[in-house]
Amino acid sequence: MILLLDTHVLAWWWPNDPRLSGGVRAHIAHPATRVLASAASAWEIGIRHAAGRWPDAPRMLDRWNALLAADRFEPLAISATHAIRAAGLAWAYKDPFDRVLAAQAMLEGARLVTADPALLGHLPEALHACEG
Repeated sequence: MILLLDTHVLAWWWPNDPRLSGGVRAHIAHPATRVLASAASAWEIGIRHAAGRWPDAPRMLDRWNALLAADRFEPLAISATHAIRAAGLAWAYKDPFDRVLAAQAMLEGARLVTADPALLGHLPEALHACEG
């Protein structure tokens, strides 16, 4: 199984936040699971922090690569193909970070792990982060 973690899922994973269900944690931690972390998430965390909305951002961003490596998460760059698919999604949903994550999940054959109801509604293969 290939999982792509939504930004909030990453932020919940590292401090063992209880909002991330135990069942989903088990899927992420399973040795046979390939886990992807998008550059879109680092971008989103940085943008939200600059707007004063993510006080823990420096802790995550300063150690981004080390945190990914420690958990065997694979960094996923944003390619032109990802950007073109994200721009072409026929959704009223406009959040650019979530559009990129959705496009990446589609193109990489990954299940997006998210708690966002809008994304869950558009991606039938998505895994709900708050359920077991």
